[in-house]
Amino acid sequence: MNHKKIIKILVLLILVISGVSYLYRQGIVSLPYPKPEPRPKINLSDVKNITDANNQFAFDYYNKLISKEEGNIFFSPFSISSAFVMTYEGAKDQTANEIRSVFYFPDNMEYIRNEYSSFFNEINKKGKKYELRSANALWAQQDYKFSKDYFNNIEKYYSGKAENLDFKKNPRGSASTINKWVENQTNDKIKDLISPDSINGSTKLILTNAVYFKGEWVKQFNKDDTKDEDFRTGKNINVKVKMMSLTDEDAEFNYGENSSLQILEMPYAGDELSMLILLPKEDDLAKFETTLGTKDLSDWKEGLEIQRVKVYIPKFKFDTMYSMSDDLKEMGMPIAFSDSADFSGMTASGRKELKIDQAVHKAFIEVYEEGTEAAAATGIMMDVTSFQPKKPEIPVFKADHPFVFIIQHNSTGNILFMGRVVDPNL
Repeated sequence: MNHKKIIKILVLLILVISGVSYLYRQGIVSLPYPKPEPRPKINLSDVKNITDANNQFAFDYYNKLISKEEGNIFFSPFSISSAFVMTYEGAKDQTANEIRSVFYFPDNMEYIRNEYSSFFNEINKKGKKYELRSANALWAQQDYKFSKDYFNNIEKYYSGKAENLDFKKNPRGSASTINKWVENQTNDKIKDLISPDSINGSTKLILTNAVYFKGEWVKQFNKDDTKDEDFRTGKNINVKVKMMSLTDEDAEFNYGENSSLQILEMPYAGDELSMLILLPKEDDLAKFETTLGTKDLSDWKEGLEIQRVKVYIPKFKFDTMYSMSDDLKEMGMPIAFSDSADFSGMTASGRKELKIDQAVHKAFIEVYEEGTEAAAATGIMMDVTSFQPKKPEIPVFKADHPFVFIIQHNSTGNILFMGRVVDPNL
């Protein structure tokens, strides 16, 4: 091939490339970009039993809290379930039956162990576009003899290592050690989970779980668009809040509505976690909350479709603390807190020497323009018993009145955090 032909071919190629480039810039054609390989996701069937159990407990405990709390609510059902599954490992007979009933744990212990192990590995994996981690720890009275099999199972299936402390001689130092661990696991968001006054000479074991999340929205809010607006906390009662807005053409989200409810799903970077916001169309949050349940949530999620939505959500930040002992007794597990408790699977002697003395839960949530930060921790203190034996074209989703929200693990549907906002300023 002579030089003239080569030059003609090169000129022709340049003209073709230039023409395609022009058409692309004009939006007439699009160029096929290779899509990134999707990250392998944990299968729903791999953790279905513990997901169903955790989510059902989430709604049960939410209903328990709203029966006595008037303001904002926030908690991590996953943290609570994770702490109590470790007590379940050492429970026997009616004590175990009651714990299983309240937390909906499956009968098969191997299902529980394998699924919790699988899910802990999933949420603690490296290389995520968000921060999510959960950790367990056991704190044991140094001169009390526990079952080695019990501790081995907790470490093997729930990654919870036991550390010896001296609750009898150094309750304040013991509480400080545990609280520092919680603070470290939750990026200093949960402080003073364990009060030194809650530790006494009969304290033998404290079980703790901590969970921490920080993620950026896939579609972030512009801080310049955040304005002071009214939020209705009650009939004819308004407070000023910092209202974020996202209304441009790219504001496309999973959205659905019916005659009484609007639902918006906002994904976090990585598309593995998302926040669901459930906004009643009427201001009667209490009436709406009576319809909440796992089946309702599943049905509502199936009806969501990607569409453009004008979104208005208040910034909010608050923390909560719940003493769970009385709640759990009333929900159906009183024996675990009584002298009749059977946690003989925890003791080296195999005797019924332990009961749950206290159960506490703390949680923190902040929602802002870039994303969300949330943390929670659960502590369970074990003592010896007293004896030794139609859709609009562009829907407007304006959360300017009380709403419910959920942070979920998308591929499994596991509810990591749940709460409601009655007043964003509290």
